Amino acid sequence: MPTQRFHDADRPPAADRRIFLQRASALATSLALAPDLLAATVPGETWYGTWGTALTGPAPATSALAFSNQTLRLIVHASIGGSRVRVRLSNEMGGTALSIGAAWLGLAASAANLAAGSNRQLSFAGRAAATVARGGTLASDPLDLAVPAQANLALSLYLPGSVQAATVHDAAFQTSYVSTSGNQAASQSLRVQRSLYAWPFLAELDIGRTAAGATLVALGDSMTDGLRSTGSANRRWPDYLARRLLAAGGAGGIPVGVVNRGISGNRLLGDSDSTPLAGRDALERFDRDVLATSGVRYLVVLIGINDIINASSSSLPTLADAITAGYARLVNRAHTAGIRVLGGTLLPFEGYTWYSAARESVRQRVNSWIRTAGAFDAVADFDAAVRDPARPTRMRADLVSEDLLHPKDAGYEAMARAVPLAALT
Repeated sequence: MPTQRFHDADRPPAADRRIFLQRASALATSLALAPDLLAATVPGETWYGTWGTALTGPAPATSALAFSNQTLRLIVHASIGGSRVRVRLSNEMGGTALSIGAAWLGLAASAANLAAGSNRQLSFAGRAAATVARGGTLASDPLDLAVPAQANLALSLYLPGSVQAATVHDAAFQTSYVSTSGNQAASQSLRVQRSLYAWPFLAELDIGRTAAGATLVALGDSMTDGLRSTGSANRRWPDYLARRLLAAGGAGGIPVGVVNRGISGNRLLGDSDSTPLAGRDALERFDRDVLATSGVRYLVVLIGINDIINASSSSLPTLADAITAGYARLVNRAHTAGIRVLGGTLLPFEGYTWYSAARESVRQRVNSWIRTAGAFDAVADFDAAVRDPARPTRMRADLVSEDLLHPKDAGYEAMARAVPLAALT
């Protein structure tokens, strides 16, 4: 959704878009093969996403994303637990190869400190150091580490050279840390130079299981990314959903990891903003952000409000049809891969800067289609969960943030309760 950080932009040239699509397709194919190769060390082991984010770029050159002979300590929150874990790094938007001098993973304790004795060294094809190719990804070797469900984990990456992070999730709403000079990846306590509010290079953490499991991907924009939620508190709606699933014993008794692929400013139908940090549209990034997720079995789609807010007046009469056609394409691609899809209705936004009666009409038409067309396997009626019964074009005052577009923590929790767990079969 438009904020001070996300604005409309001209779309990239067609040739650039074709190159991106070709690269994404090749990466998705390689990632789909990687789990079987890496899991062979334990008979019957299958990998499921416990945490993930959607990466964008190339990021503009900024001091916040520039590192020189430093260690990053990236804090993430697991959804499901297990005794084996692996990490997927990404340099997909990078223009040069990325050198990793060392990588360690442990349980976060407080700030940049780790739980005593929990830090473990990661390896890549048996080596401590690694190179992530330009435009590529790299999965670590499986690591024996007891990860409790809902644990905070800390990935420490030592970057021996000067690096400008081109591949990043910008709106992390989570504090991570950048060290003073040197390789501190193995240290329990990091000597901190500064805080970091992004996740560079880190795409996914997986849990290995010999018993059954599943992964749910939440695909969306800033509503899924968690804009306006409390920072470093894991109060995005997918976080609340992960806790709800854990309390319910999963789906049908099977643990379900939740992977958040929301990007603030993202759209369903077109690349949206003057910064690439809003990401490629959902249709373009589907292979990388959904199909390549380990163990994906369920998908919740909540996207389209940016298409409506940013649309020109002349395009509004046909926009609802274009959005629902885009949904149908997503559902078809997911079903082809055996993924069950839940459609999320778009939230009310009267009072927001770009609200108009014409845009509201598009939202209502889209929501009616989601509820009645039968394209989705089930519906998560987020709109009904948060709207004001006395004025349904607005969000309830106790659930909405100051911008009247995004929920606050209570609103995100209400959204998570709207996901029908019985549909996860």
